[in-house]
Amino acid sequence: MDGRHRRHRLTAIAGLTLLVAACELTPRTPTLDQPPNIVIITADDMGYGDLGSYGHPNIRTPHLDRMAAEGQRWTNFYAQAPVCSPSRAALLTGRVHVRSGMFGRRQGVFFPDSRSGLPDEEVTLAEALGELGYATGIVGKWHLGHLPQYLPTRHGFDSWYGIPYSNDMDQNLPEGLTNRSALFEPEIDYWQVPLIRNETEFERPTDQTTLTRRYTEEAVAFIEANRDGPFLLYLPHSMPHVPLFASDEFREQSTAGIYGDVIEEIDWSVGQVIAALDRAGVSERTLVVFTSDNGPWLSFQTHGGTSGLLRGGKGTTFEGGMRVPGIFWWPGTIEPGVTQEIGSAMDLFTTAIALAGGQVPDDRPIDGVDLSAVLFDEGPSPRDVMAYYRLGELYAFRQGRYKVHFVTEGRYGLPPERTDHDTPLLFDLDQDPSERFDVAAERPEAFDAVVAAAERYRANMTFAEPLFDLRGGS
Repeated sequence: MDGRHRRHRLTAIAGLTLLVAACELTPRTPTLDQPPNIVIITADDMGYGDLGSYGHPNIRTPHLDRMAAEGQRWTNFYAQAPVCSPSRAALLTGRVHVRSGMFGRRQGVFFPDSRSGLPDEEVTLAEALGELGYATGIVGKWHLGHLPQYLPTRHGFDSWYGIPYSNDMDQNLPEGLTNRSALFEPEIDYWQVPLIRNETEFERPTDQTTLTRRYTEEAVAFIEANRDGPFLLYLPHSMPHVPLFASDEFREQSTAGIYGDVIEEIDWSVGQVIAALDRAGVSERTLVVFTSDNGPWLSFQTHGGTSGLLRGGKGTTFEGGMRVPGIFWWPGTIEPGVTQEIGSAMDLFTTAIALAGGQVPDDRPIDGVDLSAVLFDEGPSPRDVMAYYRLGELYAFRQGRYKVHFVTEGRYGLPPERTDHDTPLLFDLDQDPSERFDVAAERPEAFDAVVAAAERYRANMTFAEPLFDLRGGS
């Protein structure tokens, strides 16, 4: 990591005392007596347009909207993959998922019969911050390997409360009931997903009607237990991934149906976390980030979310598959505002380590960048590109305002059919975020520049063995 990228970062001096050289200090750069707490909250399959602050007309999200109003809302924030497992791996390791084998050529995610998980040699954010004296906890969905050697507690987390994979796995459907019908009229017993504390299963099937509430209670307890800090709390919600369940207090309360009920309960959960930070007196030394692991599952219609004006959803490399909400809240440190800079959940790894006064691993490629300059209004984002992968194949690539599609394809039964473009499509995402108008012929210089950048990127990318394909006896 070069000096230019370190220029505005916090530096660890004399143990946990953090100072910044006076010549580099701006009014909004934090000066703390210890590294800041980090809280990362993710939704599962929440779309870009599902929050009030991102344009939803009738789902009520007052707590997240407050975060957006008091903090920094990103309009070009991305998950690193359009489905669960690779996206989560990138967030925790700061690396494009193909580098760590967190992909498949046939399978998109891990399943209950998967024989692998996040490799031990990968360095997670929990491990990196743990080395700097952080307490580390995860409350929620893991989905990076369910076998004992791959659990969160083997990857740097001091504690875990949650489910090992998606809430629609471990099917136990009555004879004759189709999966789709079950997902639209779910019962708890239809999925035998276990609930685990640390490495001990204590409930199967998980009562998903109370899962968001119980996650919230565990997250609040973690904050209270670690209020003296510093701590990392990773809160990856299991919903709004189908099947959709909400507690009695929230069910049938939203005008947007069960999907709205679920989003409003997640919003309530965020409010509880913020309130716990306030009660503990640590809000002003805590960075809270809210995002989603990928776009909405559009094939489930009203049981899926919305990408707003973006094209496509979960599983696709259109903008709706990977561009997601990104809200950064840190009262007294991050000034309220909206940014059009480009960022990725993968960047949280590098940003958090920098804020903690650490150094990212230098023995491997790290793809995440430090977003501190944008957060503290000191400069632009170091990120200017995004790569869009599906099943280990580079489908699209963004540089600046322009995005090329080498392959376009829908997902989960939705169009379009796969098309390999002899002449890639080019979209100007500033003028056309819905990806409607191919401008390749009109802007040849921009086209050539982005295609050349994509080829350079492709040439420098490394691939590990695709671990998602290792299932059952295969």
